[in-house]
Amino acid sequence: MYEVSKCAPQEALRDLDRAFTNFWRRRKKNQVGFPKFKKKGRNDSFRLYGSIRVFEKAVQLPRLGRIRVKEKPQIKGQILSATVSRRADRWFVSFCTEEEKITSSLADGPRIGVDLGITSLATLSDATVFDKPRALTKRLRKLKRLSRQLSCEEKGSNNRRKAILRLARLHWRISNIRLDVIHKVTSYLAKNHSQIIIEDLCIRVIMKNKLISRAIADVELSELCRQLVYKTKWYGLKLIIAHRFFPSSKRCSQCGKIKERLSLSERIFICESCGLQLNRDLNAARNLVTASWTETENACYEAGGYSSSGQCSSMKQELNFSQT
Repeated sequence: MYEVSKCAPQEALRDLDRAFTNFWRRRKKNQVGFPKFKKKGRNDSFRLYGSIRVFEKAVQLPRLGRIRVKEKPQIKGQILSATVSRRADRWFVSFCTEEEKITSSLADGPRIGVDLGITSLATLSDATVFDKPRALTKRLRKLKRLSRQLSCEEKGSNNRRKAILRLARLHWRISNIRLDVIHKVTSYLAKNHSQIIIEDLCIRVIMKNKLISRAIADVELSELCRQLVYKTKWYGLKLIIAHRFFPSSKRCSQCGKIKERLSLSERIFICESCGLQLNRDLNAARNLVTASWTETENACYEAGGYSSSGQCSSMKQELNFSQT
């Protein structure tokens, strides 16, 4: 303990206290599980406070001294803390800074409906389609091969350690590709529209479907919705979350008639009343933007659910809507 900064064990105890607080507070709803033991060598990270300085090609951390970095740090505001983490045998340092941010008014632009799907990442009501990155699907074969190689190596050997590193780097690359696409999509939506309407999705229930669970995991819809929540607050626009049982896919965006049944294999919506033939996701996005929503508060993110009220809740929302 005397060889490292005192902040590392202190912050670990604070994280443990926060984990148990969340566990007991949400135990009845089964939203947060029992805190897991953080094993050494797996997702290593620690936070530091104190004399933290940033130079052109180096950073100075408490008890660690000056350390060279590969990328030139670009820090704005007052540095509060630094978090050192390791991912795929690569070390990173991130800074928590305090900066006065001026919240802009509502962004200039039309209101937009966003339908999050399986075949595409997002379909907008103006017919704009964002394709899926398919980061996992394109690299699934290599992922299986590296997993087989790892299972054949002897435990404790150098070859096994190398196989673990190769597999970890592939998982890291897949995660980076997803986050890059999601950040670009959410930034585009937040900067170019005044209102964004999305559906209330329960990701935990959707993931129980074995036929589409891998496709949903590859899209990472929960991360996309989480980023939309805080980016809409950054840019001063409103995020409207539709009722979980609002029939956006079954309703005709032209005449308003609702179909009784609509299977996932039907990718073209055909209205029996007015004869409209339209892409299923585009029809759902148009239904989201044409409905008149009375509750327009920014949403609050929570794992497995989203709520438009001031407090997070995994229960479905009770919003009043009417077709216009």
